[in-house]
Amino acid sequence: MANRLAHATSPYLLQHADNPVEWWQWEPAAFDQARRRDVPVFLSVGYSACHWCHVLAHESFEDEATAAYMNEHFVNVKVDREERPDVDAVYMEAVQAATGQGGWPMSVFMTPSGEPFYFGTYFPPEPRHGMPSFRQVLEGVNSAWTSRRGEVGEVAERITRDLAGRQLDHGGDGLPGEGELAQALLTISRDYDPASGWLGGRDTKFPPSMVIEFLLRHHARTESGGALEMAEGICDAMSSSSLFDQLGGGFHRYVLRQRPDSALVPHFEKMLYDNALLCRVYAHLWRATGSEPARRVALETADFMVRELRTAQGGFASALDADSEDGGGKHVEGAYYVWTPAQLREVLGEEDAAFASEYFGVTEEGTFEEGASVLQLPRTDVAVDADRAADVRARLLAAREERARPGRDDKVVAAWNGLAIAALAETGAYFDRPDLIERATEAADLLVRVHMGDVARLARTSKDGRTGDNAGVLEDYGDVAEGFLALAAVTGEGVWLEFAGFLLDIVLQHFTGEGGQLYDTADDAEQLIRRPQDPTDSATPAGWTAAAGALLSYAAYTGSEAHRAAAEGALGVVKALGPRVPRFIGWGLAVAEALLDGPREVAVAGPVGGELHRTALLGRTPGAVVAAGGTGGTEFPLLADRPMVDGAPTAYVCRHFVCDAPTTDAQELARKLGG
Repeated sequence: MANRLAHATSPYLLQHADNPVEWWQWEPAAFDQARRRDVPVFLSVGYSACHWCHVLAHESFEDEATAAYMNEHFVNVKVDREERPDVDAVYMEAVQAATGQGGWPMSVFMTPSGEPFYFGTYFPPEPRHGMPSFRQVLEGVNSAWTSRRGEVGEVAERITRDLAGRQLDHGGDGLPGEGELAQALLTISRDYDPASGWLGGRDTKFPPSMVIEFLLRHHARTESGGALEMAEGICDAMSSSSLFDQLGGGFHRYVLRQRPDSALVPHFEKMLYDNALLCRVYAHLWRATGSEPARRVALETADFMVRELRTAQGGFASALDADSEDGGGKHVEGAYYVWTPAQLREVLGEEDAAFASEYFGVTEEGTFEEGASVLQLPRTDVAVDADRAADVRARLLAAREERARPGRDDKVVAAWNGLAIAALAETGAYFDRPDLIERATEAADLLVRVHMGDVARLARTSKDGRTGDNAGVLEDYGDVAEGFLALAAVTGEGVWLEFAGFLLDIVLQHFTGEGGQLYDTADDAEQLIRRPQDPTDSATPAGWTAAAGALLSYAAYTGSEAHRAAAEGALGVVKALGPRVPRFIGWGLAVAEALLDGPREVAVAGPVGGELHRTALLGRTPGAVVAAGGTGGTEFPLLADRPMVDGAPTAYVCRHFVCDAPTTDAQELARKLGG
């Protein structure tokens, strides 16, 4: 019999709808039930593409005896962290404070008032490596609840009080300047390994998308050769490694080195947000350098998103799972992507298989598990027959298409679709791919039609065109506004500027606190034990700095002092954190580069898609905004009173609506914009 998750919009929750555990969604009724029964709440947080979430579910949540014990002694609540990032953030903060680490699946035991008192992540079905079994944890928590209730209450009250009392240093009134950005660059350079191209000495490597954007913008503003060298080195390391799918395009979540002498292997899930951010980064790298490999990676990543993540309604799904069926009936991590020499020979024949083995680093011993290898490119200057390599890739991709595919999380997340809209719109404009611009526009239409509704308050998620129950958080407003503004620049359609304005007005009204600080949830959202607030990046730009960037761009388009003041107020935290921990506030540093440069405002009185418009879009100055089309100012205030000169298309480059002399010459415009 299906439990209460059967009608959820989250694919992750639906995966648990047939568990014998009597799951509840996060809702007041669950906590009311815990009060009536006088039992604690067990909160389990995960996401669809999480490998260890699936392991815990198979080992424990599908086990009848374990489920019966859970149902008898707890009210069990299942949360998709991608639907409820606020719940995830608040309780993950508690987990990390208590244990010094965190991750998913996240397991939290709390009182019926939502106050946490015991934490963990994955628990095995039997004691292992010093870890208690999940059943032992359940029994220990139940024993404490029934026989030491006063002690449990004291612990829960203390943890909740400590969380509520935490104060964030949001930087005060100061703005980041040349000194802070230079120090941030120096700190990053100390963490950069030019031999490998990676940041940091850890064995696990995540794509530092926001940091690369800062490096590219810093180079554009200062001509720093070191910044560009690091950006190129990191991008080359990522795209030649197994982080990048060498056959189908797109990036996996991260890579790790399992032994000191082993190759980097990926965690195979593919996330929309990683691919949207990296598509845009590689497009911007091409814009800065003309690099053909960067162009190839940007387009292959864009094509991957459209081919494998686009939904029937025109939005983009959240993720592809890491696991898939291996041909023998087992669900195995990476099965869809790895190859043995024998499999290469079966598809390619002996001669081409030998070429592919050398080209992609496939060995008899294997670089992954059970003799299989993950495809990666050699980082050498050895010449390769490009036509032969392309033919081999095409044949292997066709063969891989016959394998069982990884599962897809079809949930449409507003923020991540905003990132995808920006990436596809710009990539389409740079590389003359109008189909990508069309896909970006269709995704934006979905967000307006389904996620915004009639009141410009964003819903966090939808599935199959049906809006989820969860309110949008700050990153949704910031990233969707960013996507709309990029689409406005590319299409010349001012309606996207107007929609961005609606969303940013909500940010000003409902997400902004004293001294320019921002909160991750609206002031009228559900109240948790703490109102979440975090200016640092995770896998995506922090909502705080995403909103700051969109506010700054909107001010540049419209001349709004209120929006610029809000952007500046939010950037004080970058002054405080940027020099010390730049890898955790990369998007804030990128926005600060735009602020120091103006940002520049480019008004093109002339046809959308014309030479001057394309030149403006290819300008390298950080955070520049572009308005193209008619000169009446009805679509864009930036175009008001800026006519064509002698009937010819004309460009105006401005700061704070004060413009240089107009030009009708594309080469002169390129020089003005760092080309």
